[in-house]
Amino acid sequence: MIKFIVPAGHKEQKLRYFLASYGKISTNLWRKIKWHGNICINDNPVCAANAFVKAGDIVTYDLNDNSSSITPCQKPLDIVYEDEWLLIINKPADLVIHPTSKIYKDTLVNIVAGYYLQTHKQAGCHPVYRLDRNTTGLIIIAKQPQIQYYLSASHGRICRFYQAVVSGCPAPKEAMLCMPIGRKPGSIIERMVTPAGQPALTRYKVLQTMPERSLITLQLYTGRTHQIRVHMAADGHPLLGDDLYGGDCALISRQALHASRLIFTHPMSGKNFDLSVPLPMDMRKLL
Repeated sequence: MIKFIVPAGHKEQKLRYFLASYGKISTNLWRKIKWHGNICINDNPVCAANAFVKAGDIVTYDLNDNSSSITPCQKPLDIVYEDEWLLIINKPADLVIHPTSKIYKDTLVNIVAGYYLQTHKQAGCHPVYRLDRNTTGLIIIAKQPQIQYYLSASHGRICRFYQAVVSGCPAPKEAMLCMPIGRKPGSIIERMVTPAGQPALTRYKVLQTMPERSLITLQLYTGRTHQIRVHMAADGHPLLGDDLYGGDCALISRQALHASRLIFTHPMSGKNFDLSVPLPMDMRKLL
């Protein structure tokens, strides 16, 4: 159940506008709350469309979640953090986030559903962002759609750091890559740097160099598909194992990319989080 207390001094306002501004609720989510959610003000059920709130009111709602339609899959999860709002997981390689027409059972969402079933938890599964199938590391799962929307809307305030092993040694050793990214003509998967693409910003820093490769850390300032992979390939230093963008696959069978660190503010408690997970073994063997 989601709970808000209307701040002191807040003027009387329609519930919809209060939730949009204070609760960071999208128009689509408001429609779901209005038609399918159980909403109360001071423990009294109300008609959401006509309700008003004033300072001191306690607003609660419980939105029926459709995550129960996902087929549960019983596989282990590497849980880094969990509370009633969030589940943060260290994702392994070779794992898709969402079910697709070809992979509909063994995805991260299915495994989370299996975890909820096994632990008798009633919660949703709403990934805040995506990681590619063969990218490892930290991913945030929101247990309520409103939490997902809030974190997605504040994407720029979630600091996401990655580590990668790339060919050669980037120069300079620290730089911001500002190159727009768009879909490659004729492909539904591959992306490319193109003036017609969407703005994309990636900062990298070299951490360790070897004769033919380097370990670098990267921070995303935008969230384009394959952003790190495209930017580093365009800079002349493709990720090892990334056959889609010209990486050397002799030493590792996937792109050497790991979501290593997250810094963000919890959307409900206001607590600041700084979470890290180490490199997986296949990437450590490259160093």
